[in-house]
Amino acid sequence: MNLVLHFITSFIASAAFGILFNAPKRTLLQCGFSGMLGWAAYILLGYRLDTIYATVASTIIVGVVSQIFARTYKKPVIIFSVSGIIPLVPGGMAYDAMRNFVEKEYNTAIQLAAQAFLISGSIAIGLVLSEVLNQIIRKIWMPRPKKVRAK
Repeated sequence: MNLVLHFITSFIASAAFGILFNAPKRTLLQCGFSGMLGWAAYILLGYRLDTIYATVASTIIVGVVSQIFARTYKKPVIIFSVSGIIPLVPGGMAYDAMRNFVEKEYNTAIQLAAQAFLISGSIAIGLVLSEVLNQIIRKIWMPRPKKVRAK
């Protein structure tokens, strides 16, 4: 039941951010699905992997799904990828870091800020790796036709 609640809330959060991001109405279900899939991967991988590795893997999944949705629905990739990574963004952790700085608990604040920074970097790395994976797949499976010279 707890996993189902995670999936539902991540779907709603991603779709709601799609609304705030002015995504087309027809893509809101796909935005929610990409966020739900990324969060599901994060939760399931988080049991076995470190937070950073789970974030990279789930962001790669969001990126690949976003590429597929962009091709299928002929929309920009950024619509699906930005909405999809919203559940993975460490906003609460960054807030806690700032709160600890204000409360002069510097050791805890620095730990939380470093963790938030590493998670944010792993999100960026995951999106870049998914784009690289997309480019490799496009070159292997969809080669460009050879140009024919006119005589």
